Amino acid sequence: MSLLRGRSIAPLAVILVGLTSGCSTPVGRNVPAAPAMSPVSPSLETLARGALARIDGELGLPGLKAPVEVIRDEWGIPHIYADNDGDLFFAQGYVMAQDRLWQMELWRRWHEGRLAEVFGPEALDYDRRTRLMMFRGPWDQTEWASYHAEAERLFTAYADGVNAYIEQNRANLPVEFQLTGLVPDPWTARTVVLRWAALAVSSLRGHAISEIQLALDVARYGVEEANRRSAPAPWDDLKVPEGLDVSIISKEMLDGMRAGDGDPFEPGKLKPLEVLPQYRSLVSGVRTARVSSDAGAMEGSNNWVMSKERSTTGAVTLANDPHRRIEMPALRYFVHLVAPGWNVIGGGEPPFAGVDAGSNASMAWGFTFAGTDMVDTYVEEMHPDDANLVRWQDGWEPLRIIRETIPVKGRGPEEVVLKFSRHGPVFYEDLAHRRAYSVRSVVQEAGTAAYKGSFQLAQATSCADFFDRAMHWLIPTHSLICGDKEGNIALQVTGLTPDRDGWNGRLPVPGNGKYEWRGFRTDLPREMNPERGYIATANNNVHPPGYSGRPVFYHSSKGVETSRIARLHQILGTGEKLSVDDHKRIQHDVRSLAAERDLEAFRGWTSDEADIEWARGLIASWDATLTKESTAAALYVRWREAADNTGGGLTAPAGDPARRVRVETALRTAIAGLTKELGPDRSQWRHGRIQASDLPHMMASAFDLPTVERPGGFGTINATGANFRRIIDLADPDRSVASNSPGQSAQPGSPFYGNLVNNLGNGEYFPLLYTRGAVEKRAAHRLTLRPADR
Repeated sequence: MSLLRGRSIAPLAVILVGLTSGCSTPVGRNVPAAPAMSPVSPSLETLARGALARIDGELGLPGLKAPVEVIRDEWGIPHIYADNDGDLFFAQGYVMAQDRLWQMELWRRWHEGRLAEVFGPEALDYDRRTRLMMFRGPWDQTEWASYHAEAERLFTAYADGVNAYIEQNRANLPVEFQLTGLVPDPWTARTVVLRWAALAVSSLRGHAISEIQLALDVARYGVEEANRRSAPAPWDDLKVPEGLDVSIISKEMLDGMRAGDGDPFEPGKLKPLEVLPQYRSLVSGVRTARVSSDAGAMEGSNNWVMSKERSTTGAVTLANDPHRRIEMPALRYFVHLVAPGWNVIGGGEPPFAGVDAGSNASMAWGFTFAGTDMVDTYVEEMHPDDANLVRWQDGWEPLRIIRETIPVKGRGPEEVVLKFSRHGPVFYEDLAHRRAYSVRSVVQEAGTAAYKGSFQLAQATSCADFFDRAMHWLIPTHSLICGDKEGNIALQVTGLTPDRDGWNGRLPVPGNGKYEWRGFRTDLPREMNPERGYIATANNNVHPPGYSGRPVFYHSSKGVETSRIARLHQILGTGEKLSVDDHKRIQHDVRSLAAERDLEAFRGWTSDEADIEWARGLIASWDATLTKESTAAALYVRWREAADNTGGGLTAPAGDPARRVRVETALRTAIAGLTKELGPDRSQWRHGRIQASDLPHMMASAFDLPTVERPGGFGTINATGANFRRIIDLADPDRSVASNSPGQSAQPGSPFYGNLVNNLGNGEYFPLLYTRGAVEKRAAHRLTLRPADR
């Protein structure tokens, strides 16, 4: 789940270069120049310049116990050195607010159900859903200790650091706050552990909406055909739970479930934020963003870890690129945290506390989405005379009711009534059939704030230690990989996974007591030091060969892309020893196995139509690589889409005239579409143009960064959503590399606003420096935070 997802975006160009307040470029340092931006109104320029965070010199901060050093290297990565962990996380909160406070504010409003307060009535569905699904306690050690033994104290320190920046800069907040007049509220430890609240987020596989959709299909097609269309993997003979009447489940219910679900910051979901009158002439509001046609592949991820025998250095190498929509600012952020007991470097997403994917002196870890089923839909039988009583076993019990008031910009507040059964929040009431539909989700369990199990992993000492710590990673469901200095490699599937007795959660179940969770699974798949010499995952079915236990998830052979994992095995399975540079090339591999399979359909025949023959010949002689410059790649991608959209497919055998007709028809559609999309000059039909990422600022077009043409996508390892990349060399951590575009800072005018934008398209990395000596050699800005009286 990401913030400010403007669309599928490309390289950035930086704005207001050199306007940094208190920032200077050290003489002799090769600090990357920020890409030039369009001319800016003096008034807007003044706002941006005045709002820049100070990243050099000294600052006094009440709440610190001792001085903290913050060294930003040439690429904008802050390396934070503290004498104790409380000051360390206080400083991290302060630094994150310096660079990403506006992003953090919108994330917080979303997850607190407070969007309508600033966006107006259009956001009410999101606020209702969030308030219905949010975690409401208890706020005791079952919550905090799941993340880390000192989690409450450390999260409080982080929140205090955020608050220190807000208070110190209340009259000079980042430019977006000034344009809108919004003022951030203080943070607390509870802010750090706000939950994901959707019924159908991609990282809660087996979600409530898919259960209702499958039930609708059973009612329409019957059990056998509905299951065939669902195509579960591993295969499951679908059974309708006893007592479930699929005939009363309606499309209206499905539509109601979808209202307010998902990401409110996707293009077109919400109207632009209102800008203060004095600034309206300077900004254009939120622009509609172009979404890449590779949307289905953007949410994937790749990771792999190579044994020391398979590495040129004689030590383990780990590579990870979790995919999400490309956006401005980037979803994730890199940081290095150093204090007694802590020396971890890596990155994460809002609220940014700690390091979600990282490495320390002993080991490294990475993740891809796995897919354990963490949500179940319950059909509660209502009492004939009282809609607030539901059946439980042989009697009736009351729903818990909470009433809340949602402030709404531009109109009066909205009163909402939230109902909860013993299973969880009620998201739909069917009064005609006397049924209430509730959802039990693990996000209502203690310890399920997203990624915060990473606080355990940050202090792991080995892959053996990793296994136990990984089981604290409750949300999202991930395939975590590990590599350590001792030469071990490991996999642990994670996610708080319900233990269902005699049923599997693919369809809704009656809430009368016959279908209850009996705890949580402890038998999730794991692997250590396999003979093949590597472990790789790419959102694939990771039940190990010969796994005989109950499946922990059901993928769909229709819905899960297998080309990336197949290509990874093709490359990694050769037995060759690989270097860091080799892993860079693998992360940017653009060979399409799907295209390889389709090429035969373009060979062995000719067309009488000149345009069709030109396109056919180009694809037939193509090498199935999706480079930026390739016209054949652009034609193939649009042809594949046209073939899929018309249901033509390539199921007929080679030589069948009907198959050729379908190929030609889709080619005709592709040519017409590219002519309209890219113009009549076919020399400009580059794949990079249809695989481009835009990087708009949310409010002011003057702060936009340029569109980046990119290779890959469409099922290749170099997927559209690949941006945050790491390659960790455990032989020498200073040889590790990373990428994350467009830049670390979200403040227009910062030297780190768009300095990394071109990496999005050119495949370049920056060094992920770890030792103090290496950091000092590439230091660009140095800020000392000192204790001060309140």
